Amino acid sequence: MAASSRSSFLIEILLCVSLLCLLCSNEKACVVHGADEITLPVSSLFPSPDCKASTSNANSTLKLVHKLGPCSPLFNGEPMNHTQFLLEDIARAKWIRSKLSSTDTADSPKDSAVSVPAKYGPGGGSYLVTIGLGTPKKDLTLLFDTGSALTWTQCEPYIVSCYTQTEPIFDPSQSSSYGNISCSSPSCSQLPSGTGHQPRCSDLTCVYKSRYGDQESFTIGFFAAETLTLSPTDAISGFEFGCGQNNGGRFTGFAGLLGLARNRISLLEQSAAKYGRSFSYCLPPLISSTGYLTFGKGSGTSTSVRFTPISTVSQSSIFYGIDIIGISVGGKPLPIPSTAFSNAGTIIDSGTTVTQLPLTAYSALRSAFQQPMSKYKMSAPASRFDTCYDLSGSTMVTVPVITFSFNGPIDVNLDPGGVLFPFNPSKVCLALAPSSDDTDLSIYGNIQQRSFEVVYDVAGGRIGFGAKGCS
Repeated sequence: MAASSRSSFLIEILLCVSLLCLLCSNEKACVVHGADEITLPVSSLFPSPDCKASTSNANSTLKLVHKLGPCSPLFNGEPMNHTQFLLEDIARAKWIRSKLSSTDTADSPKDSAVSVPAKYGPGGGSYLVTIGLGTPKKDLTLLFDTGSALTWTQCEPYIVSCYTQTEPIFDPSQSSSYGNISCSSPSCSQLPSGTGHQPRCSDLTCVYKSRYGDQESFTIGFFAAETLTLSPTDAISGFEFGCGQNNGGRFTGFAGLLGLARNRISLLEQSAAKYGRSFSYCLPPLISSTGYLTFGKGSGTSTSVRFTPISTVSQSSIFYGIDIIGISVGGKPLPIPSTAFSNAGTIIDSGTTVTQLPLTAYSALRSAFQQPMSKYKMSAPASRFDTCYDLSGSTMVTVPVITFSFNGPIDVNLDPGGVLFPFNPSKVCLALAPSSDDTDLSIYGNIQQRSFEVVYDVAGGRIGFGAKGCS
């Protein structure tokens, strides 16, 4: 068969499949994967108004849900405020870069402003898990964060202030396993490496402090030990956490934060004897579905996990570094200088929503993406997204495959939800953003991690990606 005939034949097949998709009741069955592009229903990009529990890895330790989605205990039925959470995402990126650029772990001059409310908190598009704390255990919904070391929750009786949360505030006086940590404890002296602030003392009890987002969202309280329950069969005795007595900023609804960063005070290290410094998660393709967070090796579901080495972006960094070595659009490698990614490095972060690339890399990606998308009408930029399309008149959309190549080498083909960010049918945008210049740290955000099983084998010095980790 001649090349032109084969091409026409493939086009006819694609057209036929697309027509069948219009009649398809199961949108997932309508997704057509080609070598260089994906065709899918426009409606499949949008979340359902109702929670749809995933059947993937149903026996995992913790169920993971998007903070703003219908599966979240914080969900109030209102439409998502995209502008607000994207602004929170910008603040999150600034906070990360400030942590990496500063080596001072002592208190900063801004410490006197801890009572000033913050505009934006620790990331708008974050994910939640529910854990048990205390004896008997009390269920608490915490923000899951690979970019923070300290695990903390609000505690009664709060000495200064607490923000509004969905569940009752944890009361340590009702737990038989609670105990404060003394100022002389080695654990207290380890706080600065994880929080960026020197601990203080109150009646010989260690007092912690941590800031987030725009450096005005904060928690201050007693450093304590308690029983942390992850499942009916998994509990960690003597887990060290922050019992917040003064908490403020943009926090609302959730009870605190679960810290999984690379640090001695994080859950990763405190559970090392039990789980071998290994965990994995899968962020669902849509915010209306559930994902999972598991601990220990061999707990994941995907058999296609491929690994890239964990790199070091800073000797004191609590973040997980990975090395991007290239990006392809539609199967074609982009002409990006190798120095674009090596100048400041890249981290992978569960709390940053949108992947941020060096300006040179993003410009090349945008140009390559716009070419096959030229058949769709463009719409005005939205927030930080400068490449948007009006798909209101389209039932199906065909998008080029975007592939990230990491050191290994390994290739990761983004899920369609990691390529297009839908505000509404008339505004669907390229779901990546540029940094201000090529000297800024790159951040691989959680939108681009959706649907993948992401495995953190920290003991082995590697991070893995497995396609179709959850649905």
